[in-house]
Amino acid sequence: MIPFGGPLVSAALLEMDLKLLRYGPKGEEKPGLLDGGGRIRALSGHINDITADLLAAEHFDSLVELDLDALPLIDDSPRLGAPLSGVGKILAIGLNYSDHAKETGAKPPTEPRLFTKAVTALNGPNDPIVLPKGSKHSDWEVELAVIIGARAQYVEESSALDYVAGYAVMNDVSERAWQKDRGGQWVKGKSFDTFAPLGPWLVTKDEIPDPQNLKLWLDVNGERRQDSNTSNMTFTVAFLVSYLSEFMTLMPGDVITTGTPSGVGLGMKPPTFLNPGDVIKLGVEGLGGQRQTVKAWEDRHYGDSLLI
Repeated sequence: MIPFGGPLVSAALLEMDLKLLRYGPKGEEKPGLLDGGGRIRALSGHINDITADLLAAEHFDSLVELDLDALPLIDDSPRLGAPLSGVGKILAIGLNYSDHAKETGAKPPTEPRLFTKAVTALNGPNDPIVLPKGSKHSDWEVELAVIIGARAQYVEESSALDYVAGYAVMNDVSERAWQKDRGGQWVKGKSFDTFAPLGPWLVTKDEIPDPQNLKLWLDVNGERRQDSNTSNMTFTVAFLVSYLSEFMTLMPGDVITTGTPSGVGLGMKPPTFLNPGDVIKLGVEGLGGQRQTVKAWEDRHYGDSLLI
């Protein structure tokens, strides 16, 4: 099979070990990166934003010439937004860990179980999660997210990672009653605003040489609920990129979130779900961590602004 479309991911992007991020108030985020000391450096003097087009564009190559230590230092601790602007689609894989399929009473799929999340669900990695009106069954799911960096169609599994720009952490928040009991597709239970915290960074591919050997974990109120490794995926990242490219063209900035291991609230005995005031912490090895406080719909105001 022959890849369709333009050039692969920018060579400079893949040769640089970068943690790209966006910081600032919601809707006003600025581009930045994390330096070797864990400090935020501003990129706004060189690029306007971290966009889908940037991932494959030739002008990204100019960043390789920057003296990263000379970039302006952001001294405070600003809010972090999703690390990528202009995400086209969020493609999600269900039941991709056999232990998670077992805990939910489902059979492990013989092909990837595909669903989507609305892009309006995207949220900053540490922004509050707002429960829908009357929600009693909202749940957590730590996942490895894959950021596509080049247009691809009919990609061979052996070359599929050539189309990946990098990786990030995703919490695939899910309203289980909407997902399981309201008919139709899972997208209903997966797409409420704030249900797709992404980040804190977009980590370029060269920093993660093997996406199938990453620890991932999630705590709720200080109790470990999920603890696994991406080696336990049924379908690998490379397989998923190749597989999805059969059914649709993958574009720079598309996000594939690759499934969650066991330990979700739905699988507990008895099932246990999120309540206002709960604190979720989660992370993936090499990709940073997230922290979210759960808010009721009625408490979605933050100061003079709305969280959603």
